[in-house]
Amino acid sequence: MLNRITSAMRKAAKQSARQVIAHSTAMRTTNNKVVATARHAVMALGLTAIATLALMFFKPEVAEKIQAISPFSDAVAAAPSDDDLSPIANLMDDPASAAIEDAPVVSANPAMLGTDVQQQRVTQWISKRYRVANDATNMLVSAAYLTAKEINLDPLLILAVMAIESRFNPFAESPVGAQGLMQVMSKVHHDKFAEMGGTQAALNPVANIRVGSLILKEYVSRGGSVEAGLKRYVGAAGMDSDAGYGAKVLGEYDRLKAVASGKRVSAFATMASRAAPKAQPVVIQEKSAALEDKNTQKLDGDKFTSL
Repeated sequence: MLNRITSAMRKAAKQSARQVIAHSTAMRTTNNKVVATARHAVMALGLTAIATLALMFFKPEVAEKIQAISPFSDAVAAAPSDDDLSPIANLMDDPASAAIEDAPVVSANPAMLGTDVQQQRVTQWISKRYRVANDATNMLVSAAYLTAKEINLDPLLILAVMAIESRFNPFAESPVGAQGLMQVMSKVHHDKFAEMGGTQAALNPVANIRVGSLILKEYVSRGGSVEAGLKRYVGAAGMDSDAGYGAKVLGEYDRLKAVASGKRVSAFATMASRAAPKAQPVVIQEKSAALEDKNTQKLDGDKFTSL
């Protein structure tokens, strides 16, 4: 009787142990499956996020569409109050702003300034090309257009100079002391910064654009052409060559002009310079014709003398 009871207890113990082991194995298998599924889900989510970021980087319009369908789009689209504006939106202090408002406004050629649509095209293209936030680019382009209207200068030329000089980095500074978007030598042109708070305003984007544009217009007027003005601007007025600086600026100007007109210009194209104009064969033909006329007149004169 005792043996039977002992055998039954051993049998029950073995079955319980088997059940525990089976249950443990099943739980372990389930956990492994859950962990593997979670890893796959995280990996897929990460790859999706990377792909989305890459798509938004190369195609900013996709980001705009995502923002448009976002439940927070209404809050984003709402116009910010003066208290909500970022510091970059209030770049000029009160004395400088008053100085700009009091300055005489020269009416610029409407065809030169273009339309709001053209300005928007230029803004989006510059933002993509130079990796600058669209809001910041919009502020810089607007400042260039307003300055161009005040001083009667082509805004695309101002933007082209900014592109070559600093690639739209408002805090750029060269080893020789040129500062800001248009790389102005504040120590040399300190008088132009006087009404804007002094040379410390050289890194102020609005002040830098205005002073740099005034210098550019002055040099163009002195040189008699845009090419000569750009040569003076880069500090090569007394040299035989400006090392291609003028051609680079004019090459970027040509691209900006094409963008403004609605043409498709790749924002990732290499920065090519404007090609030098080719010699016109018509001029040579005119000179040849003039020489033939001169020779004919000489022959006629010889005949008349011999008579």
